[in-house]
Amino acid sequence: MANRIPLAVIKRIYKKAGAKRVNEQALMALADILAEITLHLGERSADLALHAKRKTVKKEDVILAKTEIWG
Repeated sequence: MANRIPLAVIKRIYKKAGAKRVNEQALMALADILAEITLHLGERSADLALHAKRKTVKKEDVILAKTEIWG
């Protein structure tokens, strides 16, 4: 995926999760997956804003999108 989250950010996520070491392929895999998830969430948030006849995505749109997608 072209628009990947920086690997340093992914490494920090793994460290916070308790991983002692993470290989580069795991970093890239999680970065790609998170980019896909983020894009999906962003698209749904934007749809919700448009449905409300707004051009601006608000926090509430993001939270509602998250709830619709994952509960």
